Amino acid sequence: MIRETTKIFGRSLLILLLIFGISAGQSYSQVFNEHLYKFSKVLGLVNTFYVDTVEQDELVENAIIEMLHKLDPHSIYISKEDVKAMNEPLRGNFEGIGIQFNILKDTIYVISALSGGPSEKLGIHAGDRIVEIEGENVAGVGIKNKDVADKLRGKKGTIVSVGILRRNVEDLLEFTITRDKIPIHSLDASYLINKNTGYIKINRFSASTISEFEEALVNLRSESAATSDDNTNDLEHLVLDLRGNSGGYLSAAIELADHFLESKKLIVYTEGINSPQRLYKSTSKGSFKEGKVIVLVDEGSASASEIVSGAIQDWDRGIIIGRRTFGKGLVQRQYDLPDSSMIRLTIARYFTPTGRLIQKAYDKGYQEYSRDIINRYNSGELANEDSIHFPDSLKYKTLQYERTVYGGGGIMPDIFVPLDTTKNTDYYGEMIRKGIMNTFVLNYIDKNRKKLLKEYPDFDTYNSTFSVNEDLLSELVEYAEKEGLEKNEEEFETSKDDIRLITKALIARDLWSTSEYFEIVNAKNDTYLKALELLEDSGLYDKLLTNL
Repeated sequence: MIRETTKIFGRSLLILLLIFGISAGQSYSQVFNEHLYKFSKVLGLVNTFYVDTVEQDELVENAIIEMLHKLDPHSIYISKEDVKAMNEPLRGNFEGIGIQFNILKDTIYVISALSGGPSEKLGIHAGDRIVEIEGENVAGVGIKNKDVADKLRGKKGTIVSVGILRRNVEDLLEFTITRDKIPIHSLDASYLINKNTGYIKINRFSASTISEFEEALVNLRSESAATSDDNTNDLEHLVLDLRGNSGGYLSAAIELADHFLESKKLIVYTEGINSPQRLYKSTSKGSFKEGKVIVLVDEGSASASEIVSGAIQDWDRGIIIGRRTFGKGLVQRQYDLPDSSMIRLTIARYFTPTGRLIQKAYDKGYQEYSRDIINRYNSGELANEDSIHFPDSLKYKTLQYERTVYGGGGIMPDIFVPLDTTKNTDYYGEMIRKGIMNTFVLNYIDKNRKKLLKEYPDFDTYNSTFSVNEDLLSELVEYAEKEGLEKNEEEFETSKDDIRLITKALIARDLWSTSEYFEIVNAKNDTYLKALELLEDSGLYDKLLTNL
């Protein structure tokens, strides 16, 4: 017991030294004070005298979690089990066989083989059913998403065998797949709105974001030139969609903002009691320093998204449209702990070029902070701009044309677009939450892929001529009833247009990609349509931007 207790003391002290000592540069003697002794004393007493057996690791982890919880909403502890999974979306790749899949009727369906991945190279494609992995049956056995990931992911160069059933092929197809690095894309969509206006949607700021953005911009310019009479680049304007983008790497946000700003412009600065002020400025490298820019944001746009939109707004480089962003402006640094777990500790705050603090208040505690979006909805902020009030102390002037902007948490857009809930119903919500629409479309595509691609050989043809008719809607409703969702006639009629739209978009996504999905849904989206209206009216755009 003494040896075990000593071991726990050492681990606890080392963790606490990391938390309290490293960032401030304090000496061992300064850190080893009465607070650390008090904590170690309690832990030792529990280990030695408590009535029941205790899990020492769990005690230490809970103590760390609660301590960080008291500091601010974004200082967190991450267990060693969660570290790898947490980093994958930001690193921009994982190692595996390269498929998107869904589990339908207890069977693994391939939604798509990721471009350039090992599965695509072997000829595995959408609609295939994986029924065996390493000779083991995986169909009809209650397999879960995590089980599939555990079986198919693995180190680059390792091999996994799968058995596949394919429509219209009688025999089981066997594939031996050599795992490889698989890209995780942070760019959801890019397409030409018209011959001189592009659209790019980014879902997170990861290690691959800038290369994806730059590639998308090159492609848009190429497509724009192809539509021009003299084959010159006509891409003049860009809609950058950061709605729902919760952030990611600071470096990616700075590089993205750099694409839009002239050289030597302040993009963001950070500052904390133990972290001296650090300035991040633009360079001459950016590739979209001229032309109109509109950034779409909402209450889900946070952190890195707020850095980009704040810099563009402060320098009067473009117009921000949507709703007030989340308000996450705390800088975290990761510290590795001895058992491969880590903490993310807040060390500074983000400020926009005008000096606006991005972080919203958290002085009322974590519970109230976590309810902020619900409180915005209940207060009417998401539906009515007049519900938002800023004191004079939070007013700032932009750096080029001295327009009034606001601090105090999040980025307030230049043009407010209310959240439209008029077509939302419980029936439609259940259809989405239970995955009924997704699985219905998956079944529909599986049965009709060849027919659809023959009738609609390209997306433009599909988008202009395909419609979700009454027969297809009836099939969807019948399928929903079989899945336990009883039809509510009144709510169905209320949500009918949205159901049509999303069904058409989901079919397009499975036939082509997420770009086509967003091209369809955006056509009926109020925030997106407001951006197009503004771009078409040069006088209004200039008036809003110059405050004249």
